[in-house]
Amino acid sequence: MASERRLQVGVAAAVAALLALAVAADALTPEPRRIVLCALLGLMPAALLWRCLQALGRRPPRMEATGGGAASPRDCDDKLAALLALEARLEHAPIALFRLDHASGAGALAPLNGSARRLLAPGRASAPAALRELLAAQPVGQRRLVSFDTERGAERALVAVSALALHGAPQRLVALMPVESELEAEALNAWRELVQVLTHEIMNSLTPVASLSRTACGLLDDAAATLPADIHADLDTALDAIARRAASLVDFVASYRSLSTVPAAQPQRVALAAEFARLAALVTPGWQAMGGQVVFAVEPASLEAVIDAGQLEQALINLLKNSAEAAAAAGVAQPQATVTARLSRGGRLRIEVADNGPGVPAALAAHIFTPFFSTKKQGRGIGLAMVRHLVHANGGTVRYARPVGAGARFMLTF
Repeated sequence: MASERRLQVGVAAAVAALLALAVAADALTPEPRRIVLCALLGLMPAALLWRCLQALGRRPPRMEATGGGAASPRDCDDKLAALLALEARLEHAPIALFRLDHASGAGALAPLNGSARRLLAPGRASAPAALRELLAAQPVGQRRLVSFDTERGAERALVAVSALALHGAPQRLVALMPVESELEAEALNAWRELVQVLTHEIMNSLTPVASLSRTACGLLDDAAATLPADIHADLDTALDAIARRAASLVDFVASYRSLSTVPAAQPQRVALAAEFARLAALVTPGWQAMGGQVVFAVEPASLEAVIDAGQLEQALINLLKNSAEAAAAAGVAQPQATVTARLSRGGRLRIEVADNGPGVPAALAAHIFTPFFSTKKQGRGIGLAMVRHLVHANGGTVRYARPVGAGARFMLTF
């Protein structure tokens, strides 16, 4: 800034000198030698003026601060720090942000932050190309719930698209927010409340029916001598059927009540290798009896987790029980199941349960965790629903993943 002022002073001095020489030349008598002398003397201030003007022309324009003055180095550092902070917040935002070329239709999709890059990376979205087409087809200015396939199964997310123009080029900003866990939690709460109401009302009606039918059976026995034998036999059969059916319904409803009374998780540090060893001792004899085997693996062997060991054990037992029943129903000669625990991306615990059974039909995969839904003739639809309750109670999620080969594959993530 000081050098700029010196150049400006030089310009003013040169102009003043030229003006003074012009005045002096005009005031003197018109002699050629004096005029030439004045012209020679004017060369120096003219050269000075030329150099100063060139130097001022080569200087870059000054950056104006918000207050109207020149930007200081400290102001530039503050702006750079604010820009870096903004980039860091964008990079770690929990929402996946993408850029789409063109104002509408298909266009090149580019991830803008870490969440978006992880979503398109191998091992997350099963079909990145299909996800790109899905995002490109979303209308501008609307929010929609979309579903896409991932390694852990189908996931739902809320997508919003905004239109903008940068440097004259139209483009779209796409924000994708995963909401699968939140939707599952709300669904579980709704099912829990529904089961509580239904079981309460049904139990209030069934309990007196079962009690009265048993009392009526006793009264019938007391009056057996006064009734014809055939009438007594018919009444006894009818009352016994009512009593048995009422008792069976009471047990049936009581089993569903367990869905709404899952105790709060009591997490503690658990060595998964030791936990799997105890689980193997419980389930291996049953699998060996049907000619099969269960293999447990922990990678690495020292892997630990803070979790409710009892609830994790019950969830895995239910999954293995379903695998064994499905294999038996399908007539699998040598049923096999594997339970593997490892750390996934982001340091999260992932437990995978896979088998070589018939698997789950694609049309039914979306309903298998719904309470009361079952493909078995005598099934009650509690096993997998209880698995989801137990996993969510420990802050995790459970998905039916698309199997690599034959069989079924479930993934528990904590």
